[in-house]
Amino acid sequence: MAIFCRIVMALFAALYLMALAIFAIGSWGLFGQARDPLAGVYLVPLGWPWNLAIDVLPEAAWPWLAALAPVVTLAVLAWLCRRQRL
Repeated sequence: MAIFCRIVMALFAALYLMALAIFAIGSWGLFGQARDPLAGVYLVPLGWPWNLAIDVLPEAAWPWLAALAPVVTLAVLAWLCRRQRL
């Protein structure tokens, strides 16, 4: 079961890095891409349910917090994997 947990965590981390790369490329127009306001759409499902709490914070921080919300989910997955090994 520990191997399964590590695989799930690695897959989630890989998806997060890909979504973060798409967000950066689309937001800043890197590699000749047009700027796209919906570039962070792939980060939203990875950051649920933490994205729902972002509304209470200042609006200027929303894009950064939405980009960091999946880190909380990844931390929860890591905690669950470590807890399972004990």
